[in-house]
Amino acid sequence: MKMTFRWYGSKSDAVTLKQIKQIPGMSGVMGLLDYKAAGEVWEEDEIRAYVEEVHAAGLACEVIESVNVHEDIKMGLPSRDQYIENYRITIRNLAKFGVKVIVYNFMPVFDWLRTDLARLIPEDGSNSLYFDEQELGSMGPMDIVRKTAADSNGFTLPGWEPERLAELETTLKQYEGMTADQLRENYQYFLDGVIPTCEECDVKMACHPDDPAWPIFGLPRIAHSQSDFDKIVTLHDSPCNTVCLCTGSLGSNPENDIPATIRHFGEMNRIGCLHVRNVKHLGYRKFREASHLSSEGDLDMYAIMKAVFDACPDTYIRPDHGRMIWDEVGRPGYGLYDRALGATYLNGLWEAIEKSAR
Repeated sequence: MKMTFRWYGSKSDAVTLKQIKQIPGMSGVMGLLDYKAAGEVWEEDEIRAYVEEVHAAGLACEVIESVNVHEDIKMGLPSRDQYIENYRITIRNLAKFGVKVIVYNFMPVFDWLRTDLARLIPEDGSNSLYFDEQELGSMGPMDIVRKTAADSNGFTLPGWEPERLAELETTLKQYEGMTADQLRENYQYFLDGVIPTCEECDVKMACHPDDPAWPIFGLPRIAHSQSDFDKIVTLHDSPCNTVCLCTGSLGSNPENDIPATIRHFGEMNRIGCLHVRNVKHLGYRKFREASHLSSEGDLDMYAIMKAVFDACPDTYIRPDHGRMIWDEVGRPGYGLYDRALGATYLNGLWEAIEKSAR
């Protein structure tokens, strides 16, 4: 197991590589170029600059996140072929600098959705990301976009880049009437276009689940259960077509059995990496993000880590969204302190599981 930390880069992350390096057991980062718009080629010089900065801090960079898929690909428009070619170029460029896994998603329009980015947790005074479908109320997509931007503490948020959302109303209209099967057909076309390049470069594509794990705003969503991912991995049958198993995204729906899903895809060798976090269910389609400690939420983190140990022990892991604690102000979900505590807790579970297995 390789423990990593998401890092946005020195120009846009309040967390430094020096701080990440000081977290016990931290081997590297899951990196990204957060200024790149969906569909743009990630050029060699900018990848080189990012990776060399990470390496200079004594950390690895073998997983890259948020190489976003252009909406034209998801909608199956004629322009998709050019964007798929751009994606192939990006895969080759990333592979040149040692990248082994690319995390992406195929969610229409919204990469993730919350109704509050800093909901107070009365028990301890911290705050965390929160979702309540009833709070959406009469809010439309543009309303939630404006609220999310206003609550982001001035940071960019993955999947909520202003340039991409500027054409939101037009994009939503284009999705009207699209079924899940039609979206899946467009997804297969994308995979057929990029997976052969991944096989040439020895790079895995790792699909992130829908977040939260159900349809929103009437948009088709096809990646929020074990059965959904069974369909995805067969769209293009290749070891390079894998899952980024996010325990919090799938875990937002209490019907998903996370340890069983990890074992299922781990034994198939179809887990590219994991995002590991805990959630607290508060009602129907209502949850908040908790600390990683099992008793603070509703996911059994020991069972999750044991499933990883048994089914995919060599994978990449990172602690996912943390609370804001100790008066930290930063990018919602991506502060330093609670994620560092999460990494340490997960490493502790791993050590206990490993020693018990001897």
